Amino acid sequence: MSLPFSIPPSTATTSITPFKIAVPQTQLVELETLLKIAKFAPHTYENSQIDRRYGVGTDWLVTMRDLWLRSYSWRATEDRINSFPHFTTDINGVNIHFVGLFSLKKDAVPVLLIHGWPGSFLEFLPILQKFKEEYTLETLPYHLIVPSLPGYAFSSGPPLDRDFGTGDVALLLDQLMKDLGFESGYVAQGGDIGSRIARHLGADHESCKAVHVNVVFMRRPDNMTDDHLSAYEIEGIENLQKFAAFGSGYANEHGTRPSTIGHVVSSSPIALLAWVGEKFLEWVDDPLAPYDILESVTLYWLTETFPRAIYAYRQNYPPPPIPASNDPRWYIHKPFGYSSFPMEIARLPRSWVETTGDLVFYEQHQKGGHFAALERPDELKTDLTNFIDQVWPGIVGAK
Repeated sequence: MSLPFSIPPSTATTSITPFKIAVPQTQLVELETLLKIAKFAPHTYENSQIDRRYGVGTDWLVTMRDLWLRSYSWRATEDRINSFPHFTTDINGVNIHFVGLFSLKKDAVPVLLIHGWPGSFLEFLPILQKFKEEYTLETLPYHLIVPSLPGYAFSSGPPLDRDFGTGDVALLLDQLMKDLGFESGYVAQGGDIGSRIARHLGADHESCKAVHVNVVFMRRPDNMTDDHLSAYEIEGIENLQKFAAFGSGYANEHGTRPSTIGHVVSSSPIALLAWVGEKFLEWVDDPLAPYDILESVTLYWLTETFPRAIYAYRQNYPPPPIPASNDPRWYIHKPFGYSSFPMEIARLPRSWVETTGDLVFYEQHQKGGHFAALERPDELKTDLTNFIDQVWPGIVGAK
């Protein structure tokens, strides 16, 4: 029996295969064994600091390992994941996995939701759940498509014989939306690396008609001062400067030595928990539930995501003369929306963001961080639907 919202549009031009997550028990046994025999670092001054000024502490790692072994259940996660329709399809030799909620409404708006690192399709499940609860198959106003980026989760990895970046990802995702029957237009939403991919889509691909993001990575625009900025915006710049000084070491490693760190973090689930778990601790507003962190880390481990997923960071090393968001070639000449969450690692002023696209929607929030879809699903859902309600009638009218 098929799940609700699992019927693709009749206009789809490619074959998509229903997909069910079912990790072999042997992988779960192996994970349990590795957790039981895991060796922890000796106590040091640095890993004894409870404020995590030098990174995650030993006490947190041990506590999380014990929860992982004794009470976390991947099978329960599988059941939750499989309550949503999943599909796979081949695009230019890359097998793309995606979650899709399809509507029977003839005027449903296609929406592409794009995650980043260390995220996954899991980030958007709370929002999808809210849409499932609010609407029926006949009344859902949107087609909601959440792909796993190449190299993440159940999508195959990037090609082994050539370089591959966010522009290549955008090309695949645009083709995915066209293959699903949305060539006439769709909206892209993204955070983290997903925001960079969404920018590529908005700037380079005609079928992408509007872009909404919750982060913009850029430098201060030329000839712009801080005189006009609010206290909220000045604080955001200061926080980004602190992040660049004390929190960006992981990105340097991803960008300059992805092979080495890929081997290191893939060698142990505890290594993965430390490397990825730190971000789920540091980049949020209110703390995430331990089981939310374990769910994401377990997905990464079981699908060998980490070494396959950090390729996008190489685009920043050596630093390009002009960051993509500052480059006029990547200006979004389409309706552009931005949601600002206070604990976002790159919370930048509205006036800066306005120099990167035709900004027609802006919303500033009081709570939330880098993983907005996971942390504040109600707020991000409201922003996205308000943005679409504002811009889509004009897009449809222009067709």
